[in-house]
Amino acid sequence: MEDWVTLVSNVGFPIAVASYLLVRLEPVVKELQQSIAGLAHVIENERNKE
Repeated sequence: MEDWVTLVSNVGFPIAVASYLLVRLEPVVKELQQSIAGLAHVIENERNKE
């Protein structure tokens, strides 16, 4: 917790919030990338059938 207090006091609140959100949302973004890749694969398979 002290690290967060130091971060906020050194670089400012907006940067601290952005960093926190990036850390929290990284797994969600990776999962979305996998889903998009899977959908692209399904779409390509459907196009090849036609």
